[in-house]
Amino acid sequence: MEIGKKLREAKAGAKLTQEQVAERLFVSRQTISNWENERTYPDIISVVKLSDLYSISLDELLKGDTKMLEHLEESTDLVKSNKKLILAVAANIIVVSICTVAAVLRPEDMSVVIWIFCLSIVSIAGLLYQIVKRI
Repeated sequence: MEIGKKLREAKAGAKLTQEQVAERLFVSRQTISNWENERTYPDIISVVKLSDLYSISLDELLKGDTKMLEHLEESTDLVKSNKKLILAVAANIIVVSICTVAAVLRPEDMSVVIWIFCLSIVSIAGLLYQIVKRI
């Protein structure tokens, strides 16, 4: 059985509304709806809180839902996450370095300098996205 169905059934068994669950977990009602409809999955901390709130075991809540288990494995794999961040930092350093060298070599051509500046901004934005995603 999928986790969304289990969450809906557990919520009904606990006689709670999405709004009440959201308040207790400090998330939005829409977040609860997304979890129940499997548009998104809860993080491991939320899964533990849901287990406590609904008085069901983690095993009962998670067992049999391979998509949810894959999500938890992906979201808690620090080594994989660190590799992505290191790659993003390295790529950013390389792109910004190339852009700087190109701007120095072609200072008379403003369109090249502007293009290089834009590429650097995109590269830095990608790095910031990776950092914020980790937080």
